[in-house]
Amino acid sequence: MDYALIAYLLLAFGIVMYVLLDGFDLGIGILLPFARDADERERMFASVAPVWDGNETWLVLGGAVLFAAFPAAYAILLSAWYVPLSLMLCALVLRGVAFEYRPEAHWKAPWSASLCAGSLLAAFCQGAMLGSFVDGMQVSGHRYAGGPWDWLTPFSVMTGSAVATGYALLGAAWLILKTDGALQARCYRFARLLVVALLGFFAVVSVWTPLAQPAIAARWFSFPAIVWLAPLPAASMLAGVALWRSVEKRRELAPFVLCIALFLLALSGFAYSLWPYIVPRALTVREAAAPPATLGFMLVGVLILMPFVLAYTLHTYRLFRGKTAVDGYD
Repeated sequence: MDYALIAYLLLAFGIVMYVLLDGFDLGIGILLPFARDADERERMFASVAPVWDGNETWLVLGGAVLFAAFPAAYAILLSAWYVPLSLMLCALVLRGVAFEYRPEAHWKAPWSASLCAGSLLAAFCQGAMLGSFVDGMQVSGHRYAGGPWDWLTPFSVMTGSAVATGYALLGAAWLILKTDGALQARCYRFARLLVVALLGFFAVVSVWTPLAQPAIAARWFSFPAIVWLAPLPAASMLAGVALWRSVEKRRELAPFVLCIALFLLALSGFAYSLWPYIVPRALTVREAAAPPATLGFMLVGVLILMPFVLAYTLHTYRLFRGKTAVDGYD
């Protein structure tokens, strides 16, 4: 049994779940300053208040799997990303404190600002780390050989902005699904602008990445790969067009589903571009994997706990389904 591959797939699953679930509540934090009044801010806040902390469970799971299953990669990546990871964790703590203190605070504005700043900073840092991952890292043996600011490049700034835009779009789509009236109408307008911006970022990444990374260009544009990979960018274009049309036609569920589809397609392309590396052009999945006994022990624990986490997540979203009011759920 290929324990390393199973662990990699579990790591990928945890990352995908985190991006999709925590992505929309980070997006709502980013959109919070655009609320018209205090009532709209309360509805935006209430739409994620019951689920935001459970969404971050997947970040913990991903970090635990990376540490246990791929310790060499964990050491390199955390050394390379010490600054953005520290900033991201501080931002997530800032968000968490805002979520807990804001409902009881007399002056809500500072906590709303904290929630927005934390959400924007966390989203940007995640995107910047993604960009630096694609760029590659200086590695000597199993040690990071670069500097503390190597992660900050023009490409990573662009990907950080792209991820923040994508999360804001997810947040707008979530609010379309969970609210109605003037707030929902405003979110449709936000979504139209954000769809255009996100598709623009997709186009820039699609051009910039192969130009800057010849190895990735060879994977995508050599024959016959270019033929059998063609459905992936075609599906992304179709999903983008369908997303735009669903917003124009004022659908409620379709924008959120199509946003998820766009993210899944983008992450699939990202995974294909860098496979089999877990540290790009330095360590493959199998080279970075822990010994089989360690992997087997870790996988047993994860596979026992995973159904409970999934069941809890599904139950929470089912329990709090429906439209959100200022004082709760309809």
